[in-house]
Amino acid sequence: MKIRIPAVKALSVCIALAFSSGALADQPIIVKFSHVVAENTPKGQGALKFKELAEANLPGKVEVQVFSNSQLFGDGKEMEALLLGDVQIIAPSLAKFDRYTKKLQIFDLPFMFDDMAALDRFQSSDAGQELLNSMKSKGIQGLAYWHNGLKQMSSNKDTLVRPEDIKGLKFRIQSSDVLEAQFRQLGANPQKLAFAEVYQALQTGVVDGAENPWSNIYSQKFHEVQKTIAVTNHGALDYMVITNSGWWDGLPEDIRAGLQKAMAGATEHANKLAAEINDRDQKRIAEAGKAKIQTLTKRDIAAWREAVRPVWAKFSDQIGEDLIAKARASNDD
Repeated sequence: MKIRIPAVKALSVCIALAFSSGALADQPIIVKFSHVVAENTPKGQGALKFKELAEANLPGKVEVQVFSNSQLFGDGKEMEALLLGDVQIIAPSLAKFDRYTKKLQIFDLPFMFDDMAALDRFQSSDAGQELLNSMKSKGIQGLAYWHNGLKQMSSNKDTLVRPEDIKGLKFRIQSSDVLEAQFRQLGANPQKLAFAEVYQALQTGVVDGAENPWSNIYSQKFHEVQKTIAVTNHGALDYMVITNSGWWDGLPEDIRAGLQKAMAGATEHANKLAAEINDRDQKRIAEAGKAKIQTLTKRDIAAWREAVRPVWAKFSDQIGEDLIAKARASNDD
């Protein structure tokens, strides 16, 4: 038996659907930006600046929702969420991309960049910008590099000046083949530990040392459970802000342009803040007087760089000798 909808009722349904479709068309595009750190960090502040600028550039067209402190997804799940379209933007550490491309291991190679200025020159170069597109075949589009700072080595020993000073020591590392090779080459014993476990591991002697930017050392109070911090600046702890490439390419051109402009402004803000916080926290650590800060000479740094050269050679085929050469050239300015 057929159920007939009266003509007037049918017409009212069509009109309702038409208005509903029009209303949906007028809804802003939702952009979920998920990250795993606090809002008062450079990454957290960068995400909020992106929201501010994106919504100012595209009033009524986009709504950026920022989720900090792993509110939506933690470290282990955020990449999967991005690829599934559950979030639109995340900003993982550069050390976490080696299963998608080996080229980004360039940033983990020890003593590759002399200072932050050299790192900036490389990241803004054609070669550095090309790396943002190196994972498109995996569904990942890089949008920008955000700084956290150059890493310093710390230990529970009185002296940390030359490579031989860490021989036999246990060092906490992120999960990275390059970082593991770095410490093995130096005669130390790398230990992979979650960041949340590092303070207690240092305090109890489960590990003897670690590598972190000044901001991490101060905010996590690592300087209270380490005797010495050497100003090595031996590697970068940076992030790549990424999005789902299919989603990004499918955006209307004006929306994509507006988001790109907002990302450029947020990147400048986040990176300026990272530099200021690291400078401030190095001074705070010195003033606290609980860990000795050791400044290394050029000869000391040359000794470290020579000691880890075999690590560059080990990963040159994966990363590409041409890319390593371009990274080294960023120091010659």
